[in-house]
Amino acid sequence: MSKPRTSSIEMASEEFRTLGHQLIDDIADFIDTINQRPITPNESPSQLQHRLGNSPLPELGKPATELLSKATDLMFNHSLFNGHPKFLGYITSSAAPIGALADLLAASVNPNVGAHILSPIATEIEKQTIKWLCEFIGVSPDYGGILVSGGNMANFTAFLAARTAKAPKSIKEEGIQNAPNQLTVYCSKTTHTWIEKAVILFGLGTKSIRWIPTDASNKMDNTALETAIKTDLENKCIPLMVIGTAGDVSTGVVDNLSGISAICKTYDLWFHIDGAYGVPAAICPKHKHLFDGIKAADSIALDPHKWLYAPLEAGCTLIKNPQHLLDTYSSHPEYYNFSTSENEVAQNFYEYGLQNSRGFRALKVWLSLQQVGRSGYEKLISEDIELAELLFELVHKHPELEAVSQNLSITTFRYVPLNTSINNASLNELNQAILNALQAGGEVFLSNAIVKENYCLRACVVNFRTSEKDMHEIIEIVTRVGRKVHLKRSQIKD
Repeated sequence: MSKPRTSSIEMASEEFRTLGHQLIDDIADFIDTINQRPITPNESPSQLQHRLGNSPLPELGKPATELLSKATDLMFNHSLFNGHPKFLGYITSSAAPIGALADLLAASVNPNVGAHILSPIATEIEKQTIKWLCEFIGVSPDYGGILVSGGNMANFTAFLAARTAKAPKSIKEEGIQNAPNQLTVYCSKTTHTWIEKAVILFGLGTKSIRWIPTDASNKMDNTALETAIKTDLENKCIPLMVIGTAGDVSTGVVDNLSGISAICKTYDLWFHIDGAYGVPAAICPKHKHLFDGIKAADSIALDPHKWLYAPLEAGCTLIKNPQHLLDTYSSHPEYYNFSTSENEVAQNFYEYGLQNSRGFRALKVWLSLQQVGRSGYEKLISEDIELAELLFELVHKHPELEAVSQNLSITTFRYVPLNTSINNASLNELNQAILNALQAGGEVFLSNAIVKENYCLRACVVNFRTSEKDMHEIIEIVTRVGRKVHLKRSQIKD
């Protein structure tokens, strides 16, 4: 009789159970004490490399218990914690604990959610998740969609679908370079940098972008948009799509989406909404009006790992007519045996996006949507917005701080020293130095925004652990650090 195979990578059930229990205990303690830890240890790359050591690839293996213990120490003592209640930088949310457990469960089964036959229940869960996300933001559940890694990929996926739908049909065979006229896309000056990547990577080139100015409220100027489209049509260009932003990354402003949708309908352009950050706020009755026009969108990008508190990675593309995804991405090589069964059409997600092999991102989103529910998310998102509004009020009342903007859950402001004459350029440099000190200090983590040529401190609340107490403490931290940095800079100049 042949002997059973032995493998150094396999783990006996008892060892796995012991290690797993210990890891879960360590994670639970970490979550329980995260508010007591520095947000970041502020270690340099060389310090971290020294800690890891310079040894070559191990020739022989080590016990799993030793490795997990070391990895736990590294992660818990040498990371930046975006789950900390005073982490308000960029748009990375605190991760829901159920999402962490979901990723463990998903990795244990390891379904390949590229084809239904490779991931039967995972495929159906992702389909249901897409439907629920449509209902969440208030569009038809008949939209099709796919879970991707994040905002760039969500927008890329929609961009390519728009190009297929609106560009000359010959480009599939002849390429963009043989298009009879220049293809053009339209977006405001505040649009995220993904659009520049998209036009470069997908053949249109940066000269295809029409950067539309913003109005006094920082929304896309729709009059200027229509003028730009008319001018391009007169010059025999081929307008493809308009990108409206539902929560720009710097200030949280939502474009006039209903106005953009009307223009797209008039000129037969694809209407895409980049709602990677802000569109979940459509669930809040108080803010729903900001998103009027969303139902007319041909495509929408949103990131559950932003304002739905899913662990990284989880982005999503929604398409009004799912056939556009199939037209863009579907292929049927002879080595794919992904046929239908029992007279039912099985959905294969490889036909909806850029990936063939795909991890099970949907599980953590699916579980969180059920754990929290519509009313729970409405409460959490509304509270985040209220905290950002509170911070704006506190800043406005403080003599050393200048409130600049407040939209959705993003507040921008500046430190302005008392009794000092300082020009705007110097004030910008001062606030940049303050931000660097704050990010290194470990007490609060903010990011920056440039608003009307002013360098601002930026707080984005997508954090279910943040409280009113944190907002008051942030004011104290910023002013204390601001005074210290200003004094140091003044002494250097003297």
